Amino acid sequence: MATIVVGYTDTLEGEAALARAMDEAKLRGAHLEVVHSHKEGRGIDADEILHYNEVMANIDRRLDEAEIDHATHDYIQGQAPAEDIVACARITGAELIVIGLRNRTKTGKYLMGSVAQDVMLNAPCSVLAVRPADVPA
Repeated sequence: MATIVVGYTDTLEGEAALARAMDEAKLRGAHLEVVHSHKEGRGIDADEILHYNEVMANIDRRLDEAEIDHATHDYIQGQAPAEDIVACARITGAELIVIGLRNRTKTGKYLMGSVAQDVMLNAPCSVLAVRPADVPA
């Protein structure tokens, strides 16, 4: 069975990435790995951990209801989010990584988001970058 990895954050961009990854998983009959990574594990308080426990449990329910084979990961291990996403793709032999892109200033568009850029530069497979439908390009 093919594997797709999605980098998830609790934002419009993260939801867009998850929705597209779910569509791709259904289309391909693929297993979906949902990765959330706390930025380098620093400054995390109990409230944030509890919040993401609830968020990831909700994602589990959504994927169960959609009948998509999946696993969810909420990493607090001291690596950058891009490292966690790429590592998951390498370990699982993923054929696709899906990430969300934020709306940026002209300079920001040139530089791109550091997580998105790092994933694209280091991914062992194809990367699909998506935007939320209601955010202008």
